[in-house]
Amino acid sequence: MTQQPRDIRNIAIIAHVDHGKTTLVDAMLRQSGTFRDNQQVRDRVMDSMDLERERGITIMAKNTAVRYRDVKINIVDTPGHADFGGEVERVLKMVDGVMLLVDAAEGCLPQTRFVLRKALEARLPAIAVVNKIDRHDARPAEVVDEIYELFLDLDATNEQIEFPILYSISRAGMAKKHLTDHSEDLRPLFDQIVETIPAPQALRADSLQLLVVNLDYNDYVGRLAIGRIFSGELAIGDQVVVVKRGGSIKKVRISQLYVFEGLKREPVDRAGLGEIVALAGIEDIEIGDTITSADNPHPLPVIAVDEPTISMIHRIARPI
Repeated sequence: MTQQPRDIRNIAIIAHVDHGKTTLVDAMLRQSGTFRDNQQVRDRVMDSMDLERERGITIMAKNTAVRYRDVKINIVDTPGHADFGGEVERVLKMVDGVMLLVDAAEGCLPQTRFVLRKALEARLPAIAVVNKIDRHDARPAEVVDEIYELFLDLDATNEQIEFPILYSISRAGMAKKHLTDHSEDLRPLFDQIVETIPAPQALRADSLQLLVVNLDYNDYVGRLAIGRIFSGELAIGDQVVVVKRGGSIKKVRISQLYVFEGLKREPVDRAGLGEIVALAGIEDIEIGDTITSADNPHPLPVIAVDEPTISMIHRIARPI
């Protein structure tokens, strides 16, 4: 059965290196029932690349999804470096809000600033989570003031500055609304996500619109196009068109369609508005392409990405 848009929340998590982002996602996966009680699961499951696991950083954006009551929460893990700005831009196209995770001792650091600025420019609502409140040097009240200062410095709107604040210990899988509250799990955080992050809204009613924001590869099915459905719905067997960056159009038929459940891609027959999906079997598809209705094509704007933060010039050294 196709998930209804009102029962979907799409959220990105923003945090500086080692502020507990991936550990929190681990806890959300466990508490949502994604893993069996007796299942052996390695820590930091979303750090899938060798370099990421070695250094504890996120380079490539990854998707996962959890179920809380009747709501599906699609979670996108964002890179924390300005050097991966292209990844950040694409991630924020897929979500309707962000969670800002800040260490209760270290406070707001530069990598937090870059990604949050992009989120605020996109007019996304935010939830602030002060993490690691069990540290001996934790200073949660001061860190909350720092978060407010950061939002003001980044020209947040009046609506954005009224963000909810939670306190957490990601390693213990616990979150609470007030420091004096008693909590043993992440239910306060799940409830806040459902309340604060808006359900997806269709951009138009007369056409399918799916923007390709990421690519992956599978040994069995080949190239995978990952994107969000902004309008309409998609089903196996549908004939659609791919609109390329230059405006050229190519007709294709949907043969393989997946949604994210936990850390897996699950095959489905149909997916609707707001869902984040993966498509296989479409040759030459690229980031920024739009998949839209063949009989009424309406491409989405191409993703605008900042220029790289570093440029290099390579020259051949001449012998002296």
